[in-house]
Amino acid sequence: MKSSEPTRRFPPSDAPLALIADRIFDGYRWHQHAAVMIERGLVRGIASVRGVPDDWGRRTMQPGTMLAPGFIDLQVNGGGGVLLNDEPTPDAMQAIAEAHRRFGTTACLPTLITDTPAKAKAAIAAAKIAAGRNGILGLHLEGPFINPARAGIHPPERIASASLSDLDWLSEMESCGSSLVTLAPECVPSGFISALARADIRVSAGHSEASSAILLRAVEDGLNGVTHLHNAMPSMQAREPGIVGLALSDSHIFVTLIVDGIHVDPIVVRATFAAKGADRIALITDAMPTVGTTVDEFQLLGRTIRLRNGRLTSESGTLAGAHLDMASAVRLAVQSATVPLDDALRAASLTPARFLGIADQRGTLNAGARADIVALGRAFEVLDTWIGGVSSGMEP
Repeated sequence: MKSSEPTRRFPPSDAPLALIADRIFDGYRWHQHAAVMIERGLVRGIASVRGVPDDWGRRTMQPGTMLAPGFIDLQVNGGGGVLLNDEPTPDAMQAIAEAHRRFGTTACLPTLITDTPAKAKAAIAAAKIAAGRNGILGLHLEGPFINPARAGIHPPERIASASLSDLDWLSEMESCGSSLVTLAPECVPSGFISALARADIRVSAGHSEASSAILLRAVEDGLNGVTHLHNAMPSMQAREPGIVGLALSDSHIFVTLIVDGIHVDPIVVRATFAAKGADRIALITDAMPTVGTTVDEFQLLGRTIRLRNGRLTSESGTLAGAHLDMASAVRLAVQSATVPLDDALRAASLTPARFLGIADQRGTLNAGARADIVALGRAFEVLDTWIGGVSSGMEP
């Protein structure tokens, strides 16, 4: 009788390795009973099992395993008991990334919620050091230039009015690897968005009440995303499409989506995928420090946030980020919202890579891409991850 235990033959860390699995999704299509060929931290290609050279190391995953590009999370406020706003340091970014790696995230943007200018500048300085290390891509600043009417959990006293002089310190994000700023287009001066775009900083609309006309002008200036679509913005109306309507109808705009069964109803998730397509939807977690821990309470800028029944809220009942990991987001997209598995996996990897302009390096298992890989079991549990071809050492 054939053993169900995975077989392993590990080479030295710099030697070629073939990861063999029942199913492999390369970001575009499926391969059945095949091998991902890894050499020097990069994907060399996908081959049939018979095509693996005899002198290559092998790891055969347990039956039912699927391999896919590692997940890329564009909005990670915290994890493993660490909140970036409390500690905007390289070590905090590293701790957050490590906490999420066990859930399939091989690259992320640590995210700073609206805070003081000093905190924002400290986060930028930290990202300059941390970017490129163990899956840290750069930095996401969510705020402070947002609409107070759509503050959500962001502290109103720290929301700021943008001026062109703010571009002096924001432009430092150009040296942070991949960078993203979420702002309200109606709350920044003319030329603000175009200056960020020229500095290769991605700009996304969020916590905003922008009309479709204002958002369209922002897109023309270089804005190319909408942060956590459907949340912290007006709903689409028959005679005022607003942010949601324009985002769903404009093929140039990427949107991010929190699929936790709380922030967006599964039917709305399904409708969003049907209208927008997975090529322009990136799953995000908007995760808080509770992820990867048993902690059910923490402080967010002076407010107590509690976790109850999977929901993070302040004492007033305002949603405060999400207790969500990327593997769960993929699972919920498939099981609750009936999104096709291909689309859910693509929205968790290739699409966020495209949004950041790094799809030639990440988000696929094509030849030449970084060997950032996730192994998932039948119940979407994470069996292992590889970053640059290096295993996390998790046991199946």
